[in-house]
Amino acid sequence: MTNGGMIIVGAGEAGAQAAVELRRRGWTGSITLIGEENRQPYERPPLSKQALLSEGEPSPAVMLNAETIREHDIGFLPGYKAVKIERDNRAVTLSDGSGMSYERLLLATGAKPRLLTLNGSAPQGVLYLRTFADALAIRGRLRPGKRVAVIGGGFIGLEVAASARQLGCEVTLIEAGPRILMRGVPEEIAVMVNDRHAAAGVVFKLGVSIATIEGTGEGHVITLADGTGIHCEMVIAGIGAVPETSLAAECGLVIENGISVNETLATSDPNIFAAGDCCSFPHPLYNRRRIRLEAWQNAQEQGRHAACSMLGATDPYSVVPWFWSDQYEQSLQVAGLSDMGQTTVERDLGIKGKLFFHLSGEGRLVSVSGIGPDGGIAKEIRLASMLIEKQIRPNADLLADPGTKLKRLLKEVG
Repeated sequence: MTNGGMIIVGAGEAGAQAAVELRRRGWTGSITLIGEENRQPYERPPLSKQALLSEGEPSPAVMLNAETIREHDIGFLPGYKAVKIERDNRAVTLSDGSGMSYERLLLATGAKPRLLTLNGSAPQGVLYLRTFADALAIRGRLRPGKRVAVIGGGFIGLEVAASARQLGCEVTLIEAGPRILMRGVPEEIAVMVNDRHAAAGVVFKLGVSIATIEGTGEGHVITLADGTGIHCEMVIAGIGAVPETSLAAECGLVIENGISVNETLATSDPNIFAAGDCCSFPHPLYNRRRIRLEAWQNAQEQGRHAACSMLGATDPYSVVPWFWSDQYEQSLQVAGLSDMGQTTVERDLGIKGKLFFHLSGEGRLVSVSGIGPDGGIAKEIRLASMLIEKQIRPNADLLADPGTKLKRLLKEVG
């Protein structure tokens, strides 16, 4: 058993950021970062884009290289899995049988793909995208003329569909809901994204469920509930993610749509914290509504915040949620929680794109959504995010007027 220090389970965005932040904040004791994959911590957003589209052999976008790990004196254990937590002894057991004691423990275990099930079982041969190895497996089969069925009209499904089309594949996207991007994206933007994909040649099957998926010698036949048959060489499912909570649940931590944490990201055990896709937390900007976010920015920010909390800080985590997705030459961005809005105000930016401001029943700005060319809306979204953070109640006419600079509204309330 090693001496107590800071142990981080999970070497994704949240875990890697926490390890570095602990050193930045002055922690001089041991830091151990445990990662199940036998490779250095890497970014996941490029998996559905650059990893599939790069002309040369792709490599993961490494977050912490060997030099950075040495520089920050981080004990990195790739290819290991934490299999047990003994809270009374403050100890973690690893997959090789060894044990480590901790002063504070961070669970950054992320999420895993939600598996497609039909009649209680998972169809054979369906591919999922979560790891770099998954991306390589999919990339190796994306060839011009290949027929690809993508199940799920969320961010991942659409990004994979766009990459497959850019590589010359014939793509059919199947979504059980009445439209794509049902979660967190207003219908106005979903329609624009749908139209862009359709213009690129993606065939949509919306509002219909899958009856069966049967393997053939050349691939699969998907039969929809309406009797439509879809023949394809590859099936890729992107139907959401499930928080990885098994380790936390087995040691008795409270689970509530993920590992339940308080405003400082502490779990029901004050010596154990959680961050990233695996946890749910109360957000102070949204009436302490408990939410769980599957987003790069949230994992990054929560990793840093958790590190501070592990060292004794008591500040609440209140960062405005932010999501983005690249769809061909278009960038889609959302700040805040659009489902908290009751009215929507549109701002037309011309060739730069469109913004949609979402206001609560009391007129408070709670979210902004935007779509436009790469980088065209980024500054506007950042400014709007600052307005959301200040909880302002802006004049709707000013929001709609592209001649009214958001920076001016910030100065007026600042």
